[in-house]
Amino acid sequence: MFYRPEDGHGLPHNPFNAIVAPRPIGWISTRGPTGDNLAPYSFFNAVAYVPPQVMFASTSTKDSLAALRESGVFCVNIVEEAALARMNATSAAFPRGTDEFREAGVDKAECRTIDCPRVGDAPASLECRVTQVVDLLGQDNHLVLGEVTGVHLRDDCLRDGRFDVTAFRPMARLGYRDYAVIREVIELSRPPAG
Repeated sequence: MFYRPEDGHGLPHNPFNAIVAPRPIGWISTRGPTGDNLAPYSFFNAVAYVPPQVMFASTSTKDSLAALRESGVFCVNIVEEAALARMNATSAAFPRGTDEFREAGVDKAECRTIDCPRVGDAPASLECRVTQVVDLLGQDNHLVLGEVTGVHLRDDCLRDGRFDVTAFRPMARLGYRDYAVIREVIELSRPPAG
């Protein structure tokens, strides 16, 4: 099968999300004039080491985007298997001003380097200052870039001096309504320079 996105795919469901998978989930928390907000984004990733930077894309006008445009900050919370139901609950289309932390029963804590809430029991949280919001092609497609200014690591996720993803089993987004749990890790060394 081959298709041009501009012509449509002819399938019952768009395959694009399922092709680019698995994708990490950025559980983005913000604070704005209408209150605190928490929403999952599966177009999320780390993009640079020094200084550490992340990105996520919003494919509609959401409260998170409005809040971070005004505040200039956001926090990325890493989703573990134990939080899957709560993460999913925060994806509901709540009315503006609803505190998704409260609605979904998510533990809330304050960030240290920015004025923003974070998921208190997340395996890791990345406090970020917005460096750029890029309007992408299409209607309401936006890329948010941020510099990480503070990092929270849950103590039980540190093993032998490493942040160990097997300690909490991270969630990943596949396509459609599908998710994956990371349960097996394979370690590879890079080949020597030739």
